[in-house]
Amino acid sequence: MTISLKHKIIEVCDKKIAQKGGTVGVSFYAFFKNKNDNPELLMEAATWWIKTHKLDHFEKAVKIKKLVE
Repeated sequence: MTISLKHKIIEVCDKKIAQKGGTVGVSFYAFFKNKNDNPELLMEAATWWIKTHKLDHFEKAVKIKKLVE
């Protein structure tokens, strides 16, 4: 996983946790805008999420942050 994607995931997870608490869930789509402007990065995140870690569609943001860190 690229450093820029790691930073983006941590940033988004921190923001979601601050807004909604430690039980908030996220999907890998949370790290992207509502348009597919970077398909390579989206596929990188999807591969990490689905193939590498076999995560459910929604996971707790705190769990994702720990995995990335």
